[in-house]
Amino acid sequence: MAGRHMNWRNLIMVSSFGILIAVELFGVALAAGWALAGLFELGTIFEYIMMAIFSVFAGYGLVNLMRRMLKIEHLTEVD
Repeated sequence: MAGRHMNWRNLIMVSSFGILIAVELFGVALAAGWALAGLFELGTIFEYIMMAIFSVFAGYGLVNLMRRMLKIEHLTEVD
């Protein structure tokens, strides 16, 4: 009988890559919201709004990236 086994090496690689990209994307999103609000002197409320908007875009990009990675990487292998 052919069984499916988890490919732990690919799983660790995909999850590590996802964490790395998530930290970078959300760091850039928060820094961009803070910097643009400070540059145009918009105030604290608009600063938080811009951070939230950029974070939504970062989340969308991360979800799309992870979907594409999971299509390519084989997390299970057949005996």
